[in-house]
Formats: sequence, C-alpha cells, structure tokens
Amino acid sequence: MNRIKKVFLLIHIALWILLSLLVAFQLGNEGNLNWLTSTTGFILTALYVFYGHFFLLTRYLGKKQKGAYFLRLAGVISTGPFLFLFFHHKTLDTRHSAFEYYLMALISVVPIFIFLSWLARVTENLVLNTIRKEQLEKQAVEAELYNLKLQINPHFLFNTLNNIHTLVYKQAATAPDAVMHLASLMRYMIYESNAPMVPLSREMNYLRDYMSLQQLRYKNAPVVDLEVKGDTATCHIVPLLFIHLLENAYKHSPARLAPGDIKVRIEIIENTLTFSIQNPVNENPGNALEEPGGIGLQNVRKRLALLYPGQHNLEINGTDKMFRVFLKISGLHLQVHERKAHLLYH
Repeated sequence: MNRIKKVFLLIHIALWILLSLLVAFQLGNEGNLNWLTSTTGFILTALYVFYGHFFLLTRYLGKKQKGAYFLRLAGVISTGPFLFLFFHHKTLDTRHSAFEYYLMALISVVPIFIFLSWLARVTENLVLNTIRKEQLEKQAVEAELYNLKLQINPHFLFNTLNNIHTLVYKQAATAPDAVMHLASLMRYMIYESNAPMVPLSREMNYLRDYMSLQQLRYKNAPVVDLEVKGDTATCHIVPLLFIHLLENAYKHSPARLAPGDIKVRIEIIENTLTFSIQNPVNENPGNALEEPGGIGLQNVRKRLALLYPGQHNLEINGTDKMFRVFLKISGLHLQVHERKAHLLYH
C-alpha cells in the first residue's frame, strides 16, 4: 500500500512540474514581461486551492460532518485568489483592477482546481480501496488454503508410527526403510510444501513415500499400479494436490487388496496434466466412499477452485464395484532444467 501512495506522490509532482512549464511557456509566448511572477502566482494559487480541498476531502469524505466541510471549503475558495493577487500587486494600480483580478481568479482558477482535487481524491480512494479489497481477498484465500493444508493426513502419521512401532518390535528388516520414507514424507510436508509451486517429480516422490508406508499393511506385492508419462521435472504444480485422492482410495477400498487393485495414472502433455485414480469399492455399506462431513474430496474441490480457477476439470464417478476420479489441469507452469526443489533439505 505504501508503494502505491509513493506512486501517487510522484504523479502529483510530475503533473505540477508539467503544468508549471506549460503556463510559463504560454505566458512567455504571449509576450508577458512578468511571466515568472504570473506563473508563480497562478501555480501557488492552484496548489493552495487544490490541496486545501484535497485534504478537506481526506478528512470529511464519507463522513456526516457536512457543515464543517462546506464552511472550510468556503474559506479555501474565498482566500484562494489572494495568492494570485499578491504576485500581481505591482501591476494593480487601483482597487478596481485588484477586484477584477480577484474575480478572475475566483471564477476561472479556483473552480477548476476544486474539481480536479475532488477528482484526484476520489480516484485515489477508488484505487486504494480496490487494492485493499484485493489484499483482503488474497489473505482470505491464503488463510483458507492454509487451513485446508492443515487438514491433510493428520491421522496418517499416527497410523504409520504404530505400524513402524510394530515393525521395530518384531525387528523386521523393513523398519529402517519405513523410518526413512516417513522422514522424507514429513520433510516434504513441513518444509518443501510451503513453496507455492513444486516440480511434479517431487510431488510424485511424496506420493511414492506415502504408498510405501501404506504398503506396510499388506504382505503381498504393491497394491498400487502407478504409471507416469511425460516429463515430471519440468511440470510445476501446487504441493499436496493429489494426496487426498490417494488417501481416499486406500481408505475406502476393501481391507484385502490384490496387487495393482488401485490404479494411478499421470500424464503430462505440453502444459496439461491429467491425473486419474480408481479403486475397488468396499462392499460394506456402512463405509461410504465419502463420509458425511468428510474433508477428502471437499478439500480437493476447494483447493482446485482457489488455485486453478477455470483451468481444471474434476470428474468423480462411482459404482457398486469401482470408484474413479479424473482430474485435468491446463495452463500449468513449465520450467526447463528445474532440479533444485527435490534437493532441499537432503
């Protein structure tokens, strides 16, 4: 906001300098021998009237103190021409000519700069209020996004720690790997996900860590069939975008999953990304795909609406046997040779 006010200040200074040069140039061309004093009188009168009214509007605009405003405005209007007269006193030989100069300034100079000061004050207020509104809306969006991110997987950490505790208790060989996957996952969630954009490759590493930790629940081969097409390093997206969809696939699938039952497909073509996921439905009617008040899909919809307005298409289809989600995002940010994000904190 201070930067905008400085811009307005520079605009004021530049316009007054330009006006001074124009008036001086015009009076000089007319052969006025007193062009310097005439220009000074005109500009000082204009400055007094303009900023006298400008600051009156600053104080009283939008308030109900109309009486005080009009009283002070009358004072500015009536006293404005005296500066004009002061710089013309050598050419005023009679009271009659002085009164004529007073009326000339009162009629021709004062109303113009009263109007211009009103126009300037209203314009600045409009611009500043628009910027304030945009800042408030941005803060509201950022706060909502922050709250949505806080909702991501709060219980997953506890479930994973319990699984790792069991592995350590049984002295399983997979326990160290599980700890490393959890450390990588938490590092990404705490540090790297604070960036507005991350390489899709780093987001995919996060999803793979999540899959590896979920795989602790299953003794057979990986239950997720993951296929990725395209260059994930040059494609940048907002972090933690797909985790709810993957979490729901695990959460609402049957307790026993065969290898590859959950299918995840990601494809990048130019600046368009498509993400699809499907999982078998748990036949237990008491475990609906999206529980009432659940935050999963609702969270995804809100984040997409805030982060990719007009750029995404989300389709959700479910049957008694299978649940599918298809997401398409266009107009993504591409950055060639970006490799730094996935090295942070390693």
